[in-house]
Amino acid sequence: MNTWLSSSHVTNTDKEVIRAYSEKEADDAFFKDIEFGTAGMRGIMGPGTNRINYFTIRKVAYAFGLYLKATFPQSFHRGVVIGHDNRLNAEEYTHLTAKILTQLGIPAFIFPELVPTPLLSYAVRYQHAIGGVMLTASHNPKEHNGFKVYDEHGCQLVPHKIHQVIRQLEALPDALEITLPNVDKPAAIITLNDDVEKTYLQAIHALQLHPELDHASIKIVYSPQHGTGYRLVPTLFSSVGFTLIPVEEQMRIDPNFSATESPNPEEPKAYTLALAYAKKHKADLILVSDPDADRVGIAYLDRQGTYQLLNGNLSGALLADYLFSQKKALHKMPENPVMYDTVVCSPFAKRIAESYGVQVESFLTGFKFIGDRIQFYEENAGPTFVFGYEESYGCLVGPFVRDKDALQALLLYSEMTLFHLSQGRRLDDVIASLFQRFGYHADQQFSIALKGEEGQTLLATLMASIRKTPFQPIGDRKVVLFEDYWHQEKKTFNHHRSTINLPQANVIKITYEDGSTIVIRPSGTEPKCKFYISVVSQHDAHVDDRIADLKNAFFQQYRLNLL
Repeated sequence: MNTWLSSSHVTNTDKEVIRAYSEKEADDAFFKDIEFGTAGMRGIMGPGTNRINYFTIRKVAYAFGLYLKATFPQSFHRGVVIGHDNRLNAEEYTHLTAKILTQLGIPAFIFPELVPTPLLSYAVRYQHAIGGVMLTASHNPKEHNGFKVYDEHGCQLVPHKIHQVIRQLEALPDALEITLPNVDKPAAIITLNDDVEKTYLQAIHALQLHPELDHASIKIVYSPQHGTGYRLVPTLFSSVGFTLIPVEEQMRIDPNFSATESPNPEEPKAYTLALAYAKKHKADLILVSDPDADRVGIAYLDRQGTYQLLNGNLSGALLADYLFSQKKALHKMPENPVMYDTVVCSPFAKRIAESYGVQVESFLTGFKFIGDRIQFYEENAGPTFVFGYEESYGCLVGPFVRDKDALQALLLYSEMTLFHLSQGRRLDDVIASLFQRFGYHADQQFSIALKGEEGQTLLATLMASIRKTPFQPIGDRKVVLFEDYWHQEKKTFNHHRSTINLPQANVIKITYEDGSTIVIRPSGTEPKCKFYISVVSQHDAHVDDRIADLKNAFFQQYRLNLL
């Protein structure tokens, strides 16, 4: 902290902010360098080594540029595409990143305004660029920003590529002391033309399975949560024939998120205003995209006239069933189809996929693994991608994007709902039918916030305690399978061991005798630990009660002593 206070590079304004920090705030801002991990860099904005600011952005942009020049020595002239969402300082950080890359001789392609994250992914592919940068904090609170990096395929960098960036980062001096080489003629900064956006929307438009449906017969409320969906989503829906009912207060670009209780569609309070609109207009469907428009939240009007929120597992299962059933009916299912999900997803969508002859592969959380596998199979004549999703409200249908894509999801969730309505079914009818076929499923994700060095110590203690006693029962629930993704090993109660062929990650998955599971995953982008509980029953329609029982028993065993 004293280094920053004495540095001539730090503005007086930032020094005043530092002096005003409480002891706890100062500890959190300076106890380490902000991490550049497997999902890039994300954190609170402000002065400090563990914060997003001019200096930390400058350093990581420089490291990414050095990585690109080392990786593409003969073709770095193809350039990098840079985009940003509605966050505070996002435009400033975009131009800072562009300046640094061009001083390294790498052209920078920028958009004329803020854009959804999936459009950035698409633009990298469209421009045949060698990489991309998205300045975004996704669905995090307004105090946050972030720096996501993409490879030449429009996919977020997978771990072995990220580690090369980290090596460049670690070789650089302190963030305050970074100096760029002086060049007489930097590379160009080029503003992208409308063709990128137009062809992206055309590709999404072509994903429809039933364009003949009466789009005017459904009422849809939509909110972009003050973010990047504010213009492109209405444009897309209008071209298809849907008429959206916009949540007007949340259609404004606003980095302070003034008219929403939360920009995160995983949280029920994100829907407060949209629900009011839906009740007023008697809408059939509520759609919410997060600020950078890669995640989608959904609520629907059920048979009893009540609006029901869908979690990411249930919405993913519904869309999987719609896509696969209609591709089969329309003879559009490719040979050897494959669906991708993650190790924290419910088994619901997997069971549905397999019933249609679609194989399923599961990865660690992070859509980069899905995007990377799409590319791998394209290059090696593998199975054909038909759908990918994460339980955290993100999915992908068309592989012309290599990240989760809210615009694709919004359109197809709407078509799915309209299709079922045209058959006399609301989504609760469809869910009930799927439960009867594949068993009753209930899932819940919850988090524990962790701050500063003390929080990290408590988390390490928790994970060590669980690993020390892997087959510790929870109440009368016996553990039958223990999966440790850090040690890349599965262990059964009968002492059978096998290797997990996925990248190393600090994740534990516990499977109990009754088929229920708990996954414990420290977040790679946020100061929290996430827990995922899944319960399945062939006959019990009250599985939600079993979720609460398992959660409470787990917390009594671990959280009360440690957290």
